[in-house]
Amino acid sequence: MHDPVCRPASASARETVRPGLAKACVNAAANGCEHVRGHARVDTVAAPASAGLAMVDLRRRHGRRIRPWRAVALALSLTGLPLLAGAQGGKPSAPAPTKAALSVEVVAPRPMVLPLRIAAHGSVAAWQEASVGAEGGPWRLAEVRAQVGDVVRKGQLLASFAPEMVRADLALARAGVAEADAVLAEMTTKANRARELQPTGVLSAEQVQQALTAERTAQARLEAQRATLRLQEVRAAQLEVRAPDAGVITARAATVGAVVPPGQELFRMIRQARLEWRAEVASADLVRLRPGQVAKVEVPGGGEVSGRVRMVSPTVDVATRNGLVHVDLPDSGPLRAGMFARGEFDLGQREALTLPQSAVLLREGFAYVFAVDAQSRVRQLKVSTGRRSGALVEVTEGLDPSARVVAAGGGFLADGDLVRVVPGSGPARP
Repeated sequence: MHDPVCRPASASARETVRPGLAKACVNAAANGCEHVRGHARVDTVAAPASAGLAMVDLRRRHGRRIRPWRAVALALSLTGLPLLAGAQGGKPSAPAPTKAALSVEVVAPRPMVLPLRIAAHGSVAAWQEASVGAEGGPWRLAEVRAQVGDVVRKGQLLASFAPEMVRADLALARAGVAEADAVLAEMTTKANRARELQPTGVLSAEQVQQALTAERTAQARLEAQRATLRLQEVRAAQLEVRAPDAGVITARAATVGAVVPPGQELFRMIRQARLEWRAEVASADLVRLRPGQVAKVEVPGGGEVSGRVRMVSPTVDVATRNGLVHVDLPDSGPLRAGMFARGEFDLGQREALTLPQSAVLLREGFAYVFAVDAQSRVRQLKVSTGRRSGALVEVTEGLDPSARVVAAGGGFLADGDLVRVVPGSGPARP
């Protein structure tokens, strides 16, 4: 039985095949329809005209039967793609609509007044240190009264040496002064007698001169003995080690019983218990600092201490390009010499353009923000940042004050992405 769309060649001289009949043609070839295996002529086919003409041309030329498998291959090769296009109505498919990459909230840059500060770090050190040691000697250390951490006043006794040897030398010097004084008295009497007798000629000029010279010599010896006595008195005073200024003892090397040579350090102290913060500041910021400006130093563990700039270093380290700024700390509180501390110098206030820190994205060492245009597409903008205050960061350049900026989630966006702006967010300024 033949396929309903194929008829024997004797039924009609011309035959029309309906559209979408690639499968029907295959079936016809398999069932022996006349228009495939006979000499009947097919005038039009549902596939493109080129396919039908090619079939007719082949049959006319060869005038012989086409094998079924060849007919199947020919039909598929000539009619497959056009029939598929015909089955879809011949219309191109519409492009799928672009979906938004992310739903975002937008914010506008906010102008506000921020404090102008310079951040720095450095060590806490003594304003001035004093080294207290043995001025004479070698003497034996007999007593030590000061300990590390003691707050002492100027002139307070810290240690003392054994006095026996110095006292003996002092007594000897006093005896020498007494002897020289007696000799001077005798020579003075002889010189006075020579002066009285000189006009009478009883004494020769040479004898008178000898008497006067002996008097001057005795006077010089007395002065020498008195100088020796003063030296021994100074040495006796050095038996006591006293604080040169008020302050706090920070180190002690004195040990009772030790024989201390001259110049050896026994104590080290911070003068007046004053500390300073030696802040390292970049050379670009160093020129903005002046003596008297206020600095806030953070205390490790919490809190802060106020101070004032005492001196700005006239030189800059060639390796780090940082300069030292000396900040007096009148009330150091819990700070101790040797601590590392961070702080800021207060330079006043200045208006700035700010954004939430979540809106600024750091990539490869640079700061970026994503601005949303009128078509809801984002543009990646490179910006420069400055001061920070809480959750806000200053944008110094690279951003239009009227721009709409993605508030958060910039790490999931790329330049040119389509986004959906959440209703209620926008450029409204507080």
